[in-house]
Amino acid sequence: MTENPQDQQPQQPVYGQQPGAPTPPYGPASPQYSGAQPPYQPVMMSPADQRTWAIWAHLSAFLAAIVALSFLGPLIIYVIFKDRGAFVRHHSAEALNFQLTMWIGLLISFPLMLVLVGFLTAAIIAVSMLVFQIFGAVAASDGRDYHYPLTIHFVS
Repeated sequence: MTENPQDQQPQQPVYGQQPGAPTPPYGPASPQYSGAQPPYQPVMMSPADQRTWAIWAHLSAFLAAIVALSFLGPLIIYVIFKDRGAFVRHHSAEALNFQLTMWIGLLISFPLMLVLVGFLTAAIIAVSMLVFQIFGAVAASDGRDYHYPLTIHFVS
């Protein structure tokens, strides 16, 4: 049997489709999204990877200090890796809290520079940042928890 163009019925447009727009050639349109997808489940990291990223959480403040925002490194690591392991979450939160606390100290030191006391406090803060970040990185490389002294806990 040969097909005659007059025997074919014109395809009706799919609901919501503009007249004259091409219709799906191989059957009905795919079903629309009807329900919620399962929530994103982060992949847990191995202990060695957690230890590596915990070290980077402490030392990333040195790299971020190049643009004068030393809290950016720990913040980025915290946001990306906080759900992938408790060890890296703890160390990145500690490093972030320490950096934020030191920034508050530096902001207080700047007006005090008018009476020359601020130079001393800023120098003490800078040296303590250097020393305690190294202590934190060493503790993370040994697999130990580390708590910075005199730190306000903004993030847990």
